[in-house]
Amino acid sequence: MSRYEFTKKLETGSAVIDKEHRELFQAVNKLLDACSEGKGRASMDETIKFLNNYVEQHFSHEEQLQKQSGYPDLAAHRAFHEKYKQTLKEITSRISESGPTITELGNLNRHISVLISHISTEDKKLGAFLNQA
Repeated sequence: MSRYEFTKKLETGSAVIDKEHRELFQAVNKLLDACSEGKGRASMDETIKFLNNYVEQHFSHEEQLQKQSGYPDLAAHRAFHEKYKQTLKEITSRISESGPTITELGNLNRHISVLISHISTEDKKLGAFLNQA
């Protein structure tokens, strides 16, 4: 199973956001490892819970930075975050219930790709804005 790597290309220019994105990638990789290694449900559920909590915490932190800096795209960014968290919870809940089926792992990988795209466009814009604020 392929792993996700936080590359230079994904850096936003905000040390805080980049650090959290690195940790987010580590959490995703930990979940994928648990799935591919056939870890027990308890181990997988713990990893799923951590991933969902971390996404919640990170998005909340990003929105706080946006609010404090007067970021003009806060509403759209928040809307993306809300939808993303909901879909992630649905996918990870199904993985928890039925195990890591090929379908659900495919859904998870597609959902991570959406996040990578968001980081490389929207979060980069945010980083640039924060750096000039």
